[in-house]
This record gives sequence, structure tokens and C-alpha cells, in this order.
Amino acid sequence: MRRDVRILLVGDEAVGKSTIVTSLIKESFVPHVQHVVPEVTIPPEVTPENVTTYIVDSGCGPQDRPHLESEIRKAHVICVVYSIDNPNSFDRIPTYWLPYFRQLGVNVPVILVGNKIDLRGGEVTNEALEDEIIPIMNEFKEVETCVECSAKLPLNVSEVFYFAQKAVLHPTAPLYDSRDHVLKKECVSALRRIFKLCDTNKDGILDAAELNEFQRKCFDTPLQSQELEGIKAMVQEHADGGVREGGLTEAGFLYLHTIFIQRGRLETTWTVLRKFGYGEDLRLTEGFLYPKFDVPHDCSVELSPLGYQFFTDIFETFDKDQDGALNAEELEDVFSTSPGNPWAGQKFPDTTVADDTGAVTLQGWLAQWSMTTLLDHKTTLAYLAYLGYPDDSRTSALHVTRPRKVDRRKGKVTRNVFLCYVCGAAGSGKTSLLRAFAGKPFSPKYEPTKKMNSVVNSVDIDGSEKYLVLQEFGSKYEAETLRNPKKTDLADVIVYVHDSSDTNSFSYISNLRQQYSLDHIPTLFVATKSDLDLAQQRHEVQPDVYCRRLGLQVPVAVSVKTGQTADVFHAICSIAMNPNSAIPGGSDRAVSAAARLRTYVTVCTLVGGLATGVLLAYRTFSRPGSSFGAWSGQWAAWLFGAARREL
Repeated sequence: MRRDVRILLVGDEAVGKSTIVTSLIKESFVPHVQHVVPEVTIPPEVTPENVTTYIVDSGCGPQDRPHLESEIRKAHVICVVYSIDNPNSFDRIPTYWLPYFRQLGVNVPVILVGNKIDLRGGEVTNEALEDEIIPIMNEFKEVETCVECSAKLPLNVSEVFYFAQKAVLHPTAPLYDSRDHVLKKECVSALRRIFKLCDTNKDGILDAAELNEFQRKCFDTPLQSQELEGIKAMVQEHADGGVREGGLTEAGFLYLHTIFIQRGRLETTWTVLRKFGYGEDLRLTEGFLYPKFDVPHDCSVELSPLGYQFFTDIFETFDKDQDGALNAEELEDVFSTSPGNPWAGQKFPDTTVADDTGAVTLQGWLAQWSMTTLLDHKTTLAYLAYLGYPDDSRTSALHVTRPRKVDRRKGKVTRNVFLCYVCGAAGSGKTSLLRAFAGKPFSPKYEPTKKMNSVVNSVDIDGSEKYLVLQEFGSKYEAETLRNPKKTDLADVIVYVHDSSDTNSFSYISNLRQQYSLDHIPTLFVATKSDLDLAQQRHEVQPDVYCRRLGLQVPVAVSVKTGQTADVFHAICSIAMNPNSAIPGGSDRAVSAAARLRTYVTVCTLVGGLATGVLLAYRTFSRPGSSFGAWSGQWAAWLFGAARREL
């Protein structure tokens, strides 16, 4: 919400602009004031809205024009003052002042201020005033309201600035169509979403408990039973279908806010909207959707127990038929308070566990959110907001893990969600392996993977539930991922898949390992299609020998087609929990490789320096027939050879 308000007073000569300002400051009439009074700053603690307020006076003569135009462009709200005893000053509002603001490209709220009501003869009814003002408000939407005052008495002077503040802090235009006297569609959409979130049991009405919780969240105070009954009685009398079974319906909720706005209580509706994260454009703000949440390097993000409980409650609330799964219609209801299903473009629900009809089970639902949180925690943060997580910061629903390098150094992994990259040649069976993990039936039809494919499921490890995410990249994204250290550092395990019936399949894996630096990642080899005849691989050594040389277990033989997966997913999870057990070359290899690289750089630097010295010495001391040049060349060659032997 804005923390300051800049109010500009404009109008014809002698309408009393400067006198209104001085009457506000002095709290009494000052008969003789200067042509334009200096800018006034009112500190926030003395204003009803607790914001710093700047009040700016202006002149309307030709000499004042540059200053006037500058201030019009800086103003947050403009008060157009006219004099009750000068009808021409009122007539010039729609013919001169309001068109002038538009000509300058300024679109801010406007308050009409009728000054000198002490000079009016006779009584003027509200209806008569409306007859004068409504035509202007219908033509110029920027006009918020009209206030009559007297700087001389003084009367209603403070109200002028109160309404000016309200016009900025609680504007009408985004919420209400003054011409048609209805809520705007963006406002209706926002209020409908708020109603759905507050209707915790999803029965279509806000009962007494839900209304009290709504009141507490927005206004920090419960509703008294007498107040609640009064609200329901008013709604029932004026809004058809606004009350049902003793509770407030969506229609009644919308009617209530329409009445608030029509009666000038816009701050009530704006307070509700802002409590639920809406900005002045009636969209959820970036700060609300994505609160500050830092994730250090090499750490990952998981759902906390509170996060799992929230998504479990959501599942149980929307599982209307209580069949233990969310079907398409129920999922649509779940995401009705959001932009839509966040996994619509990810082959969901094939990415997780579902029943025979394709409805997502609770196991699959929690697994899917575990994967989303691991791969893109910002999406989870935003959807916690969309779905109504009770803690406004929502960071209590997430947990940042210990760095992976610390886990590997200590030999004990504390995380519960693991990421596994699945690599292999086209047609080696990667997709079938992923589908089997998600509980999907085997498909004999081969379709090459064109974009990244991710699936998730839970795995029981010694009575503890872990979540495992398997990712394959497809030929388009494989190189991009594996050459990027930031992405490979995210992997807890890498699984190399080869088709045991294809003689060329294993060579692809071998080449992949030579091409990219992946030996710091815990590794498992998998031989697919074990139901077919075993083929001799066209490689310098066979897969089992290759693995033994790396100090790894031999490839796990599986056949997805026949359902023989040899508990490979349990093996992957076990490796993720005990990473040092599956580092190619042994647990010290990654460290020693880095050490060798540092040694190589150091030696090369030393050799380069010495070689330069030798060359200079050669150029300095070498003479025709001298043996120094030959000796120095032999010495340099020996030094480089020693360096190579060291490495």
C-alpha cells in the first residue's frame, strides 16, 4: 500500500484554495492569505490513514501555468475547488479543468470541492446536489466524489482531505463501475476467490465460524452474534439467494461489498482484498506470491511437515466422493482459486501415481508436490498462496536442506526427496523405466523423448518414506544439462541405462562419461530388456567388467515389459542416501580428481615460469658453438616429461 499521498488543490481565482489549506492547518479562518501558500507536509501519525500527506496549493494565472502543470503531473489526487457563490467556477469544471487534466495525460482521482457554503442562501438537498454532480461523474470517471465545505466557519475542511486520501489509498475505479452501479468483473473475480478460500468446508456458504475467521483475518476482531445476525438480515432482505441455511452465499458476499462501496466504505473492501494479497490492479502481488526465501548453493527445498499437512488437508477436502483419489473435476475445483493446474504442460497425471481411472491418489498428490518443490520451489510458494495456506509468509511450509557436499562428507544424508538423472541411448528403455516407476503400464510403441520428462513416486527405505524424482532429458536437452555444472550438482544419483539386447547401446554411455565430467555423482548402471537375448556389446570391455573397474556394482538387469524391475528404484534411493558407496573409482575419486587438477595447474604454472627463464638465459648466454642451448632444451624437455609423469 502507498505510504504517502500528494494532494493538489486547483481551481479558478478567488474560490478559496489557499484559505482551505490555512484553515486546515490553523483550525480557524485566516482572512488574508498569500496568493499561493507553500507546500504543507502532514506527518502520518496525525492522519486517519497513517500516511505522510503533502498538500500543494496552486494559482491559475498565466504566470502560474508552468508550476501548475508540473504539480498536476506529480499529484496523486486533485481537488478541484469551486465557489458556491460563483456558478461559473462550477461550470468550468467539466468544460475546462477536467479536459485540461486529460490533455496533460494525467489519470488520477479527482475530488470536487464546493467552498463557501456559508454564503449559500436556503437549504440544498442531497438530491439537488446529486443532480448537479452525477452528470459530471458519468462523463468523467476520474471524479470520485464531491464535498462541500466552508473555510470560513470552518466546516468539513478536514473531510476534504480525508476523502482525498481515501481516493488514493482506497480508489473506486478498480472496484466499481459508477455508470452502471455494479462491481467490475476483476473485483468480482477477486471476491469470488476470497469467498472460496474462506469457505473451508466447500459447502457453498460461509457459516458463523467461517465468517468469524474471515473477520479475524481481515480486521483482527471477531463478529458479535448481534452484528452477524444484522448482516444476514440485511442481505436476506435485499439480495435474492444471499443467505442459505443460516450462512452467507457467494451472492450475499458480493452484495455486501457492493453496499460497502456504494456507501463510501471502500476501505472495508480494500482491506479484505489486500489481506488476501491483491494490489491496486486487483492482481495478486509479486511480493505476496513470492515472499523472500533464500536457498544457499548446493541445498535443495522440500516440503516441511506443515506443508505436507496442508496439501493432505486440501486433498481430503476436495475428494468429494471419498474414493481416495482426485479426478479431473475435483482437480479443477482444487485449482479454481489459481491460474490453473501448474502441471498441465507436463503430462500430468502420468508423472505420478494415479488409480486405474487416471485419478491422482494421495500418494501421487504428495509426491507431485514433493517433485515440484524440489525442482521449482517458487511454483510451490505461489500455489500455497493461491490455495490459501494460512500463514501469510508461507515459508513455514518449506524446508531448506543441508548442502549435498556436507551430506557426502559426513556420509549421512538428511534429505527426503532425491533427484536422479536417467541417461542412455535413444531406444534404450529410459521412458519405459520412468513409466514403470510411476505405476504406468508398459507401452510397446516407441516414441523418442523430445523434451525433458520427469516422474516421481515414494520409496520405502527401512520404514521411512522417501520421494524419488527420475528425469530423462531427450537428445535436445541432454548435452545442455550434462555440460552445466550447476545442473549436474543438483543430481543425487545418475543412472546409465543401456539396452542389453542392442550391441551398440553401451558405447553411448561410455562416450557420455568420457565427454562430460560426471564422476562426482553417485552412479548406477542399469541393463534393460533382460527378457530378450543378451548381446555382446561392441565395446573394449563388457558392462560388468567396466563397472567392476570403476568399483561399482554390475548393471542391474531389468525387464519393464515383464515387470521384472529387480527393485531398482529402491537401489537408486539407497545410493542417494549413501552417496559414498557408489562414486565411480571410490569415494575419494572425486576429491582426488579435483586435487590432481589443482596439481596440474600448479605444475604447468611452475613449468611455464621456469621455461621462460631458461629461454631468456639461452638468449642471453648462448654463443655460436656453445653447448648451453642444447643443455637448456634437454632440461626443459625433462621437466615437462616429469610433470606429465606426475599427472
